[in-house]
Amino acid sequence: MEINRSNINDIIQKLNLFPDKDYGQNFLIDSLLANRIVNELEIDENDTILEIGPGLGSLTHFLLLSETKIDVVDIDSRMTLFLKRAYSDYPHLKIINDDIRNIDVSHYSKIIGNLPYNITTELVTYLIINAVNCHQYILMCQAEAFSRFSDMTGKNYGPISVLIHLLGDSKKIFTVKPGSFYPSPKCNSFVFKITINSVTQRNDCLSTYLLCKQLFLNRRKTILNNLTAYLKDRNLAQKICFDTHIEPDRRPEQISPQEYFDLYQVLLANGNMK
Repeated sequence: MEINRSNINDIIQKLNLFPDKDYGQNFLIDSLLANRIVNELEIDENDTILEIGPGLGSLTHFLLLSETKIDVVDIDSRMTLFLKRAYSDYPHLKIINDDIRNIDVSHYSKIIGNLPYNITTELVTYLIINAVNCHQYILMCQAEAFSRFSDMTGKNYGPISVLIHLLGDSKKIFTVKPGSFYPSPKCNSFVFKITINSVTQRNDCLSTYLLCKQLFLNRRKTILNNLTAYLKDRNLAQKICFDTHIEPDRRPEQISPQEYFDLYQVLLANGNMK
């Protein structure tokens, strides 16, 4: 069932499917945009697709135009019940009522979804770490959250951005205005793509991410002070900065993903990783 501006009111009124603020629900009602978002996924017949938070199925409708295996996961049982009734004749569609953070996402090759704002960073982190076979994500979030995954310096730059840029890259595809949703949010949303490189040293990247989590705990302190706290040895911390050509007075948000990776490699080689 195509969800659009002309039928959204009838659906939510007749079926009592009003959006739930606790789940951060904003239903996409621009069917042209929904189709465009799905097209960005570039579905192949061998893909295994996961959709997160389908809601009333704005994206699901267009995903099902292919015959690829598709799983959709929604924490709201009202939505999954609606989808099971609407799409009962699609054997390649599996509808799961659960929190995505409880789901084994390791076997999916591509993931798509409109992410709730209140747990956007947590969800992206969970997916990047656990969806080990996924090489492409098409996700939508509120505009201000996107910088946490795209920035490579500054106040919104952090461990998850380091991990994404070590594994691949992220880029904004297009902006979605508030009027494309019901109810309309108070800000723009971004559709963005994360691409994972298949040849990347994944385990080393994950270890670098864990190191970053420790070094970003006091992001206003210098990298020397953060390394000293991590190593419990200031002289060793100074040596590590020298060996990696990282100026000791720089702060965590001023160090690039590649520099963090080099830092991890030096710590590992010297037996200093915890």
